[in-house]
Amino acid sequence: MRRPCLPWAGVLALVAGLLTTGAATATAAEPSPAPRTSVAADTYTWKNARIDGGGFVPGIVFNRSEKNLAYARTDIGGAYRWEQATKSWTPLLDSVGWDDWGHTGVASIASDSVDPDKVYAAVGTYTNDWDPGNGAILRSADRGATWKKTDLPFKLGGNMPGRGMGERLAIDPHDNKVLYLGAPSGKGLWRSTDAGVTWSQVTAFPNPGTYRQDPSDTTGYASDIQGVVWVTFDESTGTGTSPTRTIYAGVADKENSVYRSTDAGATWQRVAGQPTGHLPHKGVLDAENGYLYLAYSDTGGPYDGAKGQVWRYATKTGEWKDISPVAEADTYYGFSGLTLDRQHPGTVMVSGYSSWWPDTLIFRSTDSGGTWTRAWDYTSYPDRANRYTMDVSSVPWLTWGANPTPPEQTPKLGWMTEALEIDPFDSDRMMYGTGATIYGTENLGAWDTAGTGSKVIIKPMVKGLEETAVNDLASPPSGAPLLSALGDVGGFRHTDLTKVPPMMFTSPNFTTTTSLDFAESKPDAVVRAGNADSGAHIAFSSDNGANWYAGTDPSGVTGGGTVAVSADGGRYVWSPEGAGVQTGSGSSWTASSGVPAGALVESDRTDPKTFYAYKSGTFYASSDGGATFTAKASSGLPADGPVRFKAVPGAKGDIWLAGGSTQGAYGLWHSKDGGATFTKLSNVDQADTIGFGKAAPGANYQTLFTSAKIGGVRGIFRSTDAGATWTRINDDAHQWGWTGAAITGDPRVYGRVYVATNGRGVIYGDTSSTPPDPGDGGSGDTSCKVTYKVTNEWPGGFQADVTLTNTSTAPWDGWSLTWSFPDGQKLTQAWNAEASQSGSTVTAKNLAWNGKLAPGSSAAFGFTGFRASGNGVPGAFSVGGKGCAKG
Repeated sequence: MRRPCLPWAGVLALVAGLLTTGAATATAAEPSPAPRTSVAADTYTWKNARIDGGGFVPGIVFNRSEKNLAYARTDIGGAYRWEQATKSWTPLLDSVGWDDWGHTGVASIASDSVDPDKVYAAVGTYTNDWDPGNGAILRSADRGATWKKTDLPFKLGGNMPGRGMGERLAIDPHDNKVLYLGAPSGKGLWRSTDAGVTWSQVTAFPNPGTYRQDPSDTTGYASDIQGVVWVTFDESTGTGTSPTRTIYAGVADKENSVYRSTDAGATWQRVAGQPTGHLPHKGVLDAENGYLYLAYSDTGGPYDGAKGQVWRYATKTGEWKDISPVAEADTYYGFSGLTLDRQHPGTVMVSGYSSWWPDTLIFRSTDSGGTWTRAWDYTSYPDRANRYTMDVSSVPWLTWGANPTPPEQTPKLGWMTEALEIDPFDSDRMMYGTGATIYGTENLGAWDTAGTGSKVIIKPMVKGLEETAVNDLASPPSGAPLLSALGDVGGFRHTDLTKVPPMMFTSPNFTTTTSLDFAESKPDAVVRAGNADSGAHIAFSSDNGANWYAGTDPSGVTGGGTVAVSADGGRYVWSPEGAGVQTGSGSSWTASSGVPAGALVESDRTDPKTFYAYKSGTFYASSDGGATFTAKASSGLPADGPVRFKAVPGAKGDIWLAGGSTQGAYGLWHSKDGGATFTKLSNVDQADTIGFGKAAPGANYQTLFTSAKIGGVRGIFRSTDAGATWTRINDDAHQWGWTGAAITGDPRVYGRVYVATNGRGVIYGDTSSTPPDPGDGGSGDTSCKVTYKVTNEWPGGFQADVTLTNTSTAPWDGWSLTWSFPDGQKLTQAWNAEASQSGSTVTAKNLAWNGKLAPGSSAAFGFTGFRASGNGVPGAFSVGGKGCAKG
């Protein structure tokens, strides 16, 4: 369940680890090994279409003993490690597979300060039946490159209410074999004494929590007990490698929220004199000064919270002191984000995480909470004075294209700011999470000298962290290569997959785009449908999605549903939520007949009068522009479970349908007669998506792509022979959890595929295998000449320019140049080409704008590289497996 994270709603290569199974608890079940596939496999390079952020980041954790080592957790999109050299994030859980999709939700993360190579993640997305699997503890000895897993006998809720509290997972700073996990659902406190391999419940812990967001919620989402929400150690009470004696734990219970053990977890007592009436979102201990700081809210968050307090507990004397930056009577928000400056422990910061309007609040104290300053304040209402400036030039869509009325500003300082951390090694660096990004600063000290005119400079620190949930994808034959329909941030038009688009779809903004389509023979005509707080639920573009205007809704519409545009762009069929299927021009609508409400709709990609629909096992077709539909006699199609279908460009009535459920029909079907009959592919076990891309060289049918189970193996598959044979194109390190929403190939680049994920954004892949006869119009002539010139050298590095000339008699539509370095050189960066290296072999491919080479024309690109000593020129170059002359 992806909830709205909108502010006004009320690294190119991915490095992932293999997920292997470790020892389980006595009550946990080991997963069965997956059967191996016998289908062919291809090696692909996988990247994100850059959006940068897009979802809620509830936790950021810095290692306390190694500089620049930090991790971030997301609610549905996995975990990430900070890379200081590139100032970007590396995804760590791309190896999570289809059956364990819930493990992409990270409830907590912990970095070992005794052994910084070790990191742990508590994973699981929902504690109700939305997630059929239990939670798990993942442990890594190589900073998340690879993982071992221990299954837990209960669920965890990385995307449940209260997920911004924490951290629930903690490592003893003296004896790093000891870990604690605060559990939800009344399961209490758990402990491991063998570095996370096995776990058992701490039966002496007296309180599993009582708070539920909404006890009457029958879905179990808001009615679950939020449980034990954080654990923190007083490192001053331990020596050497002996377990730390004093441990504190926070519990979601408004009357009994803080517990302490003084005997290394053997016994626990409620801390006397503690405040009541609120929930302890965070507990951070300053062992140097002997203070435990606590941030309280009246609810669990991350969206709600109307009252809050901040308290300081003196660990030596037992004194409790209310140090709230604002009197509770004056709050309309709760407190959560809480951090100390470990270089100057008297400096404390806290956030009013649930202050949605006009902006989030961040407070700072340099005297242990005695006095506070705030990030912004009113001068003369509605005017504000900010201690900071915002620079979102690297992620410009964070302005949302908004022009709010003061005191609101754009971009906003934040919302849902439950993660707030000062770098323990650098007092000037702070990062904090919001509902859409990670913001940060590297001159935090300017906060305290704001009166001199200096200001804190806040920028996105989110590169590489991609956290959008993808509902639909389209790759038109001309214009932008990728259009996306996303949850929370609406969607984007990518003209360059390697760059952040300047803005999401606007005019209107949808909180979530549910469906989009383009006219096959007129790709500038694009339509999208989605959910909105107010206004129209449908929008149109006449320039390939660059600009939009709102349509009108027929009566009763409550949500976007699915939408299709005719092949010539002259007509639309829309199946919105809350109303029946409609046909029209966008400004007016007429109810379609013969088709049930809620049906999925698609257009034929050749005949502008033909549309299709599907619901509950029945396929429908219309030959009059969607005015009337007729049920087809085809049988055996899935009656339950999600289904997706598409028509093939260039062939009227050629339809592929994927979907179903394990309780009934499930697989991939093909129709060549407009849905009158469908044939089920016997070589596909299960399929959930279907998409088309450029035909392989020499093939006369579009390439098929699917997220499916074939040969007993789940994966992303490609077929170049209309489904007769299949090739798995992803691998176990690149699975991205659930990939069942959408998939499409690229009609202009053979082998390229775009994959929708639920929390890891839009993934795109390119084949590493150079196809035969690339882009030569079928002539087979790939004659070429290459000029390779080293233009600069320096100790350890060099720069080179390459010119590739088509010396054949036929034009090329795309090129891929290969060579091998003779002296161990390593490619570091390229421009005007997409370049990768495997061993000594380098492959450079064209970009979208320089792939077409007429006979005699050239393409030039450059790169930089690493060299240990020698820097010899490659001895041979080839295109399409054929050698090139050297210029």
